[in-house]
Amino acid sequence: MFSHVMLGADDLEKSKSFYDAILGALGYEPGVTDDKGRVFWMNKTGVFCISKPIDGELACHGNGSTLGFSVESIEAGNAWHAAGLENGGTDCEDAPGLREGSTGPMYLAYLRDPSGNKICALHRL
Repeated sequence: MFSHVMLGADDLEKSKSFYDAILGALGYEPGVTDDKGRVFWMNKTGVFCISKPIDGELACHGNGSTLGFSVESIEAGNAWHAAGLENGGTDCEDAPGLREGSTGPMYLAYLRDPSGNKICALHRL
């Protein structure tokens, strides 16, 4: 359904380190910076990118927005979460763990990235 996701970041170096760590915990290679300073992580199913806002304003998070990263296991989700905390992320929502939702049981772990964007690791059981 989605071709790519781009999030705004004011400190691209700090944000790249954060995303390299959490995505590295899931087996992804470090992000690639283009000539405009944007950073991309790509695989065969899509692209994730961070960029300074094009309009020159400060980056801000969307109130009520969450970007979810699919993880293969609870252990991968825990590694993702730990890497985020060790690299400038902050806890938000409930502690990582199992939840019962209307679509069935799942594992969720939430973080805020260095720019305040809310992100999640999700594993459906």
